[in-house]
Amino acid sequence: MIEETIIDQKLQFHTSSSTFSPEFIDRGTIAMLKETSVCTKDKVLDLGCGYGAAGIYLGKMIGEDRIVMCDISEDAVKLAQENAALNGLPGIRVIQSNGFRNLPDSDFTLILSNPPYHTDFSVAKSFIEEGFLKLSIGGKMIMVTKRLKWYKNRLISVFGGVRVTETEGYYIFTAEKRSMTKPVKLLKVTKPSKKLRRRTDKDRSSS
Repeated sequence: MIEETIIDQKLQFHTSSSTFSPEFIDRGTIAMLKETSVCTKDKVLDLGCGYGAAGIYLGKMIGEDRIVMCDISEDAVKLAQENAALNGLPGIRVIQSNGFRNLPDSDFTLILSNPPYHTDFSVAKSFIEEGFLKLSIGGKMIMVTKRLKWYKNRLISVFGGVRVTETEGYYIFTAEKRSMTKPVKLLKVTKPSKKLRRRTDKDRSSS
């Protein structure tokens, strides 16, 4: 078990070697939480929750009924449930789910994620694209990674914009859902070549 103070809150966590960062709370997660503000009206999803550090921290602030946590790992889900109860929040809903597959909710105001950025981008891509659909208007997705370009471009393409902050080698991305539909990419209009224009003018004059 680890016992840490996360941004002035002393919390306890049971962990295992099968979960991410079992010996201490990941610095990226802490950096993300420092950039996160919540209120009691928020409905928060801790996406890929691991043993539950982010969701439990926010549950202490706004109440257990405002938090949902999910992870693909059965071990992580069991630990998150155990840790929620250990920290006085047994009512937090914890779901085993591959991404959003087992999550019917589509009214989150905040989705937090520290995705597995040392692998390919397929997981992060689904998190971003499906996360957009699971947010209410005005809702935000906050992600933390050590990679900048791909995440910035992907979030802009889906949400239409993103705010990026950097701390201790981590990038924290905040993207807000401003409409029900994703922004439409404008097609690039290219001018015909001079050769094609001459051929077109010639065809017109001979017709």
